[in-house]
Amino acid sequence: MRSALDGVHRAGVPGVYAEVRDAGRTWRGASGVADVRTGRPVTPDMRHRVGSITKTFTAAAVMQQVEQGRIRLDAPIGDHLPHLVPGERGRKITVRMLLNNTSGIPDYIRYAFPSLQGIPDVSSKSLDDNRFRRFHSAELIKLGLDAPPTGEPGGPVGVYSNTNYLLLGQLLERVTGTAAEEYITRNVIERAGLRHTGFPTGPRIKGPHSRMYEALWGALDPPRDYSVYDMSWTGTGAALVSTMPDLNRFYGKLLDGAVVSRSSLTEMQRTIPVVALDGSMIQYGLGLHRLDIPGCGTFWGHDGTVWGAGTASWTRADGARQMSFAVNLQRWNAVDASGTPQHHPIDDALATLDDRALCAPDRGVRSDGR
Repeated sequence: MRSALDGVHRAGVPGVYAEVRDAGRTWRGASGVADVRTGRPVTPDMRHRVGSITKTFTAAAVMQQVEQGRIRLDAPIGDHLPHLVPGERGRKITVRMLLNNTSGIPDYIRYAFPSLQGIPDVSSKSLDDNRFRRFHSAELIKLGLDAPPTGEPGGPVGVYSNTNYLLLGQLLERVTGTAAEEYITRNVIERAGLRHTGFPTGPRIKGPHSRMYEALWGALDPPRDYSVYDMSWTGTGAALVSTMPDLNRFYGKLLDGAVVSRSSLTEMQRTIPVVALDGSMIQYGLGLHRLDIPGCGTFWGHDGTVWGAGTASWTRADGARQMSFAVNLQRWNAVDASGTPQHHPIDDALATLDDRALCAPDRGVRSDGR
C-alpha cells in the first residue's frame, strides 16, 4: 500500500491519502504534500471535499422518509414539487428516477460554468467568477430543466445528472420541513457515528485539510488551488466534507443495515447502466455504484470530484474489505483537438492503488500499517 500511494504521488498527484480496512484490521497512509508552495505533507486523517459521495448520504435520507411513508419511490415528483417540475414532466418523473438518474433531466454544471463548454477550448473564468457566488438550488435546477432532455423518463439507460440530487434535496425539505443539509446531518451523519463529516457553512474547510489543485484538462498549468470555494453550486449533490476513516465507517454502517433498513438497502442496490459525466458506463442504483472486480468480488460505494479534489470509497459486499482514498488534483488528463482526454501515468498509478487496496492478499495488512 505504501508503494502504491508513493506511485500515485510520483505520477503527478501532489498528495494522496487512504485508509484500508480488512476484517477488523486498519491501514492508513499518505504520500506527498498538502501545499506545493510550503511542502506541508498530507496526513491520512485530513478532511477533504468528497464530491458526489454526498449522493449516497442524500439517497439514504430519502430512503428513511420512504420507510416512514412520507415518500413513495414511484410517486411523481410533481406531487411534491410542482413549482419546480411542473406539467407533464412532473407527472412522468418519479422519485426513483431522480435517485437512479433515469429522469432525463440534464446536468446543470456546464450551464452554471459556461467557460467549461466546448472542450478542448475551456477556461477557468467561470470557476473564478463563481468562487464566492451564492447559488440557490432552484436556479441551478432551472438550468437543468431548461436544457435539452437526455432521454425519456424511466428509460433503460440513465444519464448521470447533479440536477436530480438537488431536486432530492428540495424534496427532503418539503416532506420534513427541515433544511436538507440539517436533516442529513441529524439522521444520516450522526446516526452513522461520523465525527468529521458535514456540510460546509462557508467557503473554507474547518480542520486540517489539503489545498486542492485543479488542472482543468491542461488549461491550468500549473494547477490552481480551489480549496476555498462556496459549495452552494452543488449542495446535496456533492458538497460534503469528510475524512477517509469516516467514509469507511459510513459505508460499513450503511451496508450493515444501520442507516437504512434492509429493504431500503435492497432498493438502493438495484442497479441499471448509467452514462457518467466522463462518458463511461457505470452500474448505478439509488445513490450507490456497484463495482465488479473479477477475482476480487463485488464492491459498493461511490466516487466524487469537485474543483481540485477527488475521492473514492468502496466496500466489499460482505463488508470485510474497505478502501477510501483522496487526491488533491483533478482533471489531469490533457485533451486532444477533439476533446478526448489523453492517457496519463496517474491513471495507471490509481489502478494499481485500487488493485492493492481491494484485491491484495489478506496477509501483510496490520493495524500498525506495516
